[in-house]
Amino acid sequence: MLNWILRNFGERLANYLDKPAGRYVSFSVVPLGHLRAALRPGDVLLVEGDKRYSVAVKYLTQSTWSHAAFYVGDAVGAAQDGSEPKVLIEANLTEGVVAVPLSTYRSSNTRICRPVGLSDEDRQKVVAFMIDSIGLQYDLKNIIDLVRYLLPTPPVPTNVRRRMLALGSGDPTRAICSSLIAQAFQSVRYPILPHIRRQSVFDSRHARRVVREMLHIRHHSLFTPRDFDLSPYFQVIKPTLNNDFDYKRLTWYEDPAEKETAE
Repeated sequence: MLNWILRNFGERLANYLDKPAGRYVSFSVVPLGHLRAALRPGDVLLVEGDKRYSVAVKYLTQSTWSHAAFYVGDAVGAAQDGSEPKVLIEANLTEGVVAVPLSTYRSSNTRICRPVGLSDEDRQKVVAFMIDSIGLQYDLKNIIDLVRYLLPTPPVPTNVRRRMLALGSGDPTRAICSSLIAQAFQSVRYPILPHIRRQSVFDSRHARRVVREMLHIRHHSLFTPRDFDLSPYFQVIKPTLNNDFDYKRLTWYEDPAEKETAE
């Protein structure tokens, strides 16, 4: 009985948080055709979300980006009903891990982050990891995973805000979207934002002890969408610059009234 009550309440709360906040401004939307032409399997698409929970994620991460989706290309397969192919895999509050079409974010501000130097073999493994995760669900009985989004700007110190997004079970399907993507990359030991630790080791070549930097993997539940943007191992791709961009060919609108005023 208690589980039913918690799940019912969790579903209602998730549906509420998954609704648009009503104050979103899309100031720099990349045309869908440019976005489609620029994306490659293995890319992470960051999204400035317009949902109610997005406000809390942006505040807690001090970032524009509140959501992340993973591009798999045609790996999911063509839709039998002839609809738009589902080329992105993401985790959301109401459905869990699902595949969605690129047009889902046709009106959103986005950014493409591409893992540099990722081998073809490891890229296929990361893509397979994400596809195998489709169908995993949020445990909506774990209300603490949802309640954290009800206070868009909780009065907590900056150094603990990231931890607030890892509250709850720590299961990547119950945390924000970037946790699952981080786990996929960590499965092939590709770095995102690892801790750097210094360790004293013996250098036999020079017969002395030296200090070396060692990378230490963060727990996947602590990753946020902006980490892919900040990562020194991911390249930011600008779709509008991919096709021989020439600012001389741009067409500018001139308002005659404004021109007369200026003169």
